[in-house]
Amino acid sequence: MNNYFDNFYDWRKNIDKYILVLILGLFLLGLFFSLVSTSLIASDKLNTNSYYFFIKHLIFIFLGVAILLFFSFLNQKILMKISIILFFISFISLVLVPFFGTEVKGSKRWLDLALLPRFQPIEILKPFFIIIVSTVLSLSSRKLYLKYFFSALVLIPILLLLISQPDLGQTFLITMAWLAIVFVSGINIFLFFSFFITAGLIVSYLIIFVAKFEYIKLRLLVFLDSSSGNNYQAEKASDAIINGGFFGKGIGEGTLNSRVPEAHTDYIVSVIAEEFGAIIVIGIILMYLVLSYKVIQKINLIKDNNIKLVLIGSISIILLQSFIHVGVNIRLLPTTGMTLPFLSYGGSSIVSTAIISGIILNLTKRKIL
Repeated sequence: MNNYFDNFYDWRKNIDKYILVLILGLFLLGLFFSLVSTSLIASDKLNTNSYYFFIKHLIFIFLGVAILLFFSFLNQKILMKISIILFFISFISLVLVPFFGTEVKGSKRWLDLALLPRFQPIEILKPFFIIIVSTVLSLSSRKLYLKYFFSALVLIPILLLLISQPDLGQTFLITMAWLAIVFVSGINIFLFFSFFITAGLIVSYLIIFVAKFEYIKLRLLVFLDSSSGNNYQAEKASDAIINGGFFGKGIGEGTLNSRVPEAHTDYIVSVIAEEFGAIIVIGIILMYLVLSYKVIQKINLIKDNNIKLVLIGSISIILLQSFIHVGVNIRLLPTTGMTLPFLSYGGSSIVSTAIISGIILNLTKRKIL
């Protein structure tokens, strides 16, 4: 068994305590906000079961911490091998979505199988996508451009499946994470920006001229034209932040949960800002930045190029997703349905974040430096 897992003494000795505390702290904050936003005070106004969301969130957190510990205890070589297997399993799950997926509000993104509760395959796929792409880009090749070509072959089928759902937010997130890994891998700057511009032109053409992508154009137009009246959720979310002010309206005094159905997932930052104020949101953002800083500190000390790329990709996913979520809440970006890592309600999101966190904790252990 020791060939597969580190023993507890080695784990406790080598784990980065600062990163672990930050990750657990963010999970606990998510649990706390889940409790207070569905407290007795709020339930009197919403006429709902006061602890329903909290109990489900608590179960997700327990599951997430168990997954986090599992991946952080794994032997590094075993982690890489298991990740390849799990990548293909989660990719097959993503392929099944168009055929057996559950449609919610016009989007088919979830699988609801007999033996498993409803889950979103792309959330499970993301951490292992990072490892696969990083491994491909770490391969030594005389023709350097070949590894970028092969990494794109991993990316493109995933993007096509996401577009068919449709899921604009995850498509953008996966693409940006891939670009971050490619950029750090040492690609020629001219080649990188040539690809970036080409991809931008292709996407623009699809949005403007292809009927299947009409929904993206409509969403962008609604975002740009605030007077259209078709951006109800985003307007209520930004109003909640304004009404909360610097110190908030108080626990249970927010009204966003009753006005926007997905507030506890897609608009959790607005819920927090309304009840606790902008000062708490700023503190949470600082926690994300400190977590990123601590991971980048470790990256500077690691010699293995593959591990460096995995860590860059993992922390990029967390940072990009956080930026997109906050950007949507303050109306800096169009609505994407993106959750906030660690804090948002949702089993798939919590499991995905836990896997990424476990990988980060595993690869930042002192003994691999």
